[in-house]
Amino acid sequence: MMDMKSIIKLGIVVVLLFGLQKCFTNDPRELNVEFIPEMVHSVAYDAFAENPNYPNGQTLQMPVKGTVARGFLPEYSDGELTEELAGNMLKSPIENSDKHIARGEWVYRNYCQVCHGMTGLGDGPVTKRGVPPPPSLLLDKVKNMKDGQLYFIISNGKGNMASYRSQVQREDRWKVIQYLRTMGN
Repeated sequence: MMDMKSIIKLGIVVVLLFGLQKCFTNDPRELNVEFIPEMVHSVAYDAFAENPNYPNGQTLQMPVKGTVARGFLPEYSDGELTEELAGNMLKSPIENSDKHIARGEWVYRNYCQVCHGMTGLGDGPVTKRGVPPPPSLLLDKVKNMKDGQLYFIISNGKGNMASYRSQVQREDRWKVIQYLRTMGN
């Protein structure tokens, strides 16, 4: 007759052998053993669904103040920088190259040419439809502007010109400035 310890040991061996047999089965229809399934298959909330885990009851939370998206540097907020101050503070982070000038020309043709014209004289197609023409980019006043000042104007707009901050990426704005420096030469 077997004592209680031997029965327990035999039971453990049988359970282990049965478990090992389940682990080495080649039948793909057979489910594997899952320990603590609640940790593997957590309850997910939709982004716009109510969520009792947050004080405001929303799943989608605003980012922490001051958060910067990966790969993007923060822009100056409105009123924080003036055109003159930008001219003195902002410097182009990219070096001058033919590749950057070519990209700047492409961006200029897609965003700026419609008002400023192909040659920068301020004779773009929209000026023939009653929109006041912008100043020529070939004037000494514009040519003498610092790069940071031009960047500020492209980013924030001036006069009838709207802000292009949301349409033109930061590097492309600097590349447009490189292209503008080659106009009229």
